[in-house]
Amino acid sequence: IDGKCAVTEQIVSVLFFHQVLDLERVHALKTWLKENNIKLTQINGQRKYGGPPEGWDGPMPGANCEVFISHIPRDVYEDLLIPLFSSVGPLWEFRLMMNFSGQNRGFAYAKYSSSSVADTAICLLHGYPLAPGVRLSVCHSTEKRHLCIDGLPATTRQGDLFQVLQLLVEGVERVSLMKGPGTGGVSAMVAFLSHHTASMAKKVLVEAFKKHFLLDVWVQWQSAEARPSPDKTLLPGNPTRGPRGTKPPRHVPNSPQLSVPPASSASRPRTPPGFCRAVGGPTGPCSVALPGPPPSLFPLRRGI
Repeated sequence: IDGKCAVTEQIVSVLFFHQVLDLERVHALKTWLKENNIKLTQINGQRKYGGPPEGWDGPMPGANCEVFISHIPRDVYEDLLIPLFSSVGPLWEFRLMMNFSGQNRGFAYAKYSSSSVADTAICLLHGYPLAPGVRLSVCHSTEKRHLCIDGLPATTRQGDLFQVLQLLVEGVERVSLMKGPGTGGVSAMVAFLSHHTASMAKKVLVEAFKKHFLLDVWVQWQSAEARPSPDKTLLPGNPTRGPRGTKPPRHVPNSPQLSVPPASSASRPRTPPGFCRAVGGPTGPCSVALPGPPPSLFPLRRGI
């Protein structure tokens, strides 16, 4: 039986691979890499060229040297994109965001040696007709502080998820729900107060949802420019926001640190019942109390 299951899984994997990927485009990419001796590195959901490339003798990039590229067709790869963006100046780094299927996620980042070259790339390549009916969007890259959480139950409510995230991580500013990509569930777009808080949340949320809710989610960066249009994809209801004016905590060297006594299990904030029901019922593992940030820094919003 185990042998039959293994063969079935292999067949399904092969069918999925052929259905999702354009094999001619994949072959063209491999040929281009070999002919030009180009090396790409796969790191955490992105495929990277350079940083810097071999033989680089230009200056190190400073501020405003990176551009954000969106509206990229899913079967377009570096063999088309790198030559195009190198045409305006030498690339210090090029990063194409990738899915596990092997398709790109529709956006990439190109970094040049100077801000003037980045400005030129925007002027010349924004609106570039990469394919029939497809024009690239190119603009300056901004600080990443948005995460996308995929794999949430279809019954998830914005207010409940907002409270859960406040209990798990710091710096949550806004939460919006969208229809999941063909899974029957929903995805959440989460905005944080800073890149640092978003980065720290990205490191812990997958494990936290699995530990406390037995829920497998996927957490990835989502650029503000790549967010879907609200009038087309957002579920009913306004995005849930944190308290206005909340600032992330700042550490001052040699300053006295306030000590917060540990809360008892009875007084510790608990998971919203609505979210418990969404992931399997109030008697499941989600009914346990979750450790949260100090109330003085990120107070729990009530009445959502």
